[in-house]
Amino acid sequence: MKSGSPSNRSMPNPNGDSIRIFDTTLRDGEQSPGCSMNLHEKLAIARQLEKLGVDVIEAGFPIASDGDFEAVQAIAKEIEGAIICGLARTGQKDVERAIQAVEAARHPRIHTFIATSDIHLKHKLRMSRVQVLAEVDRAVRQARSAIADVEFSAEDATRSDRDFLVEVFGVAVRAGATTLNVPDTVGYTTPGEYADLIRFLRERVEGADRVVFSVHCHDDLGLAVANSLAALQAGARQVECTVNGIGERAGNTSLEEVVMALKTRAEVFAGVDTKIVTQEIYPSSRLLSSITGVQVQPNKAIVGDNAFAHEAGIHQDGVLKAAITYEIMTPASIGRASNELVLGKHSGRHAFRDRLQELGFSVEGEEFERAFKRFKDLADAKKVIYNEDLEAIVADSVQQLDDRYRFQSLSLVCGSDGPPNARVVLEIDGQESAREASGVGPVDAIFRAIAELTATGSELIRYQVHAVTAGLDAQGEVSVTIEEAGRRVIGNGVHEDVMVASAKAYVHALNKLEWHKARRQASEPKGI
Repeated sequence: MKSGSPSNRSMPNPNGDSIRIFDTTLRDGEQSPGCSMNLHEKLAIARQLEKLGVDVIEAGFPIASDGDFEAVQAIAKEIEGAIICGLARTGQKDVERAIQAVEAARHPRIHTFIATSDIHLKHKLRMSRVQVLAEVDRAVRQARSAIADVEFSAEDATRSDRDFLVEVFGVAVRAGATTLNVPDTVGYTTPGEYADLIRFLRERVEGADRVVFSVHCHDDLGLAVANSLAALQAGARQVECTVNGIGERAGNTSLEEVVMALKTRAEVFAGVDTKIVTQEIYPSSRLLSSITGVQVQPNKAIVGDNAFAHEAGIHQDGVLKAAITYEIMTPASIGRASNELVLGKHSGRHAFRDRLQELGFSVEGEEFERAFKRFKDLADAKKVIYNEDLEAIVADSVQQLDDRYRFQSLSLVCGSDGPPNARVVLEIDGQESAREASGVGPVDAIFRAIAELTATGSELIRYQVHAVTAGLDAQGEVSVTIEEAGRRVIGNGVHEDVMVASAKAYVHALNKLEWHKARRQASEPKGI
């Protein structure tokens, strides 16, 4: 698409019944501590978001780093259906960098923002209101001169003076903004207040009938979804949200909760709906968890392990007689398959591939062969294989060909007679290396051996393990959080031997750190 030309993607009427889903998992969601992703992982999430049917993918903050710029640019070039958005502050260099990152997209968007609350103006920006208005005008005009679709956000809108917000948004509309975002940046507002603010702005902002009002809520008081839904009832037509509700501090509005609330309670929301393919909700949730290593809490609405579990006898009796007695939606409606035996050790490649596709995974080439071998090994080791086992196999088998470290093998001696001793073999830069180490426990011994092999200066922040499925023969899923030079990452590993899973998780985390180091070094100025 040429710069400045209008996108041919259908846009919702500002007052229509189509709700645009703006997914910011790759931008705001990635700002969760430890949730940073590399290019390979971001592309995997973007492809799944396209299958999910989101209208807008906020792919990143291009000026933040070379890695962010590369990811936004790569997503812009590959994704065909969704609008690809790059975030920018109102600074001229920010906007220019965002334009460069998204200009190759079929449907590009620039999202520029500046704070508008007196709190931020005084303590952060040290700017006057007049200066802010001038910044908004210049930034939106700059973006609009290159890209037809421009969104403007008034950061900390819910703590801003309402009359000043009207001025700010009026300037943005006159400068060419097509979407106005009203963020609850610190999760401060309540549903009634937020709905009233949206109505106020729609009535007072000059040109409000020509733009889409958007909402971006944080969950600091646990009200992000409620606030977003209230805003939709007040006339907003875009919701900014993330898969699993991940995001800074307490997180963002949960995509799956907003979408299923609109679908399940259509009569309450006057029939407004989204274009989301709801059967892709659960696969999207699982993919994000496997990539970030951040597990969904069991009682999480829609996608938690217990969302469709019934413990009480009276509930079980009711569900067996008629599911509608206690289930307001079905597992199938969000793409959640039944937890049953799906394949055996005699199953071939065709059956394995078909089942993965049913679960929402598209795995080809070397990654497929690794996954199939892991499936065969697991089928020999345990009697019952569940869908969750297959999901874990895929997550564990998909890795980058350019990973610096690759786990090869682990030997471990431990017991009550002496300190544990671990021997770990890694492939480092294509060469096999081994190291032995002792520790106060088996995991400590493994991690010491890996740390010596990789000469890492990282610090272990958190170690977590849980069973993928029920049963004594369940696979263990381990996540480790490590930090080095202010960069915190999470690694994930799965294996029927939890010690092997621990080693894989640590190596996965170290590879993430290496990717970020490489991006940082590439951006450093070179000497003569």
